[in-house]
Amino acid sequence: MNREEITAKLTEVFRDVFDDEEIVLSDATTADDIEAWDSLEHISLIAAVEKAFKMRFTMREVSGMKNVGEMIDILMQRAK
Repeated sequence: MNREEITAKLTEVFRDVFDDEEIVLSDATTADDIEAWDSLEHISLIAAVEKAFKMRFTMREVSGMKNVGEMIDILMQRAK
């Protein structure tokens, strides 16, 4: 998968988790940009992303992600 394909799939996951069809992701998107994105929803989001991409993040990866771009970078590395 390329970056655009991952972003499109990730956008679907975000829209589903946050029940908001208006979400548009960029590499710079953070929890501050999505009103419903709190610590509880973060857990749901990580689980949904793992399920959609059929992989697991390590605790180090989860705690180190500062924005959506870093999540995409990890997903791209795993897709190789």
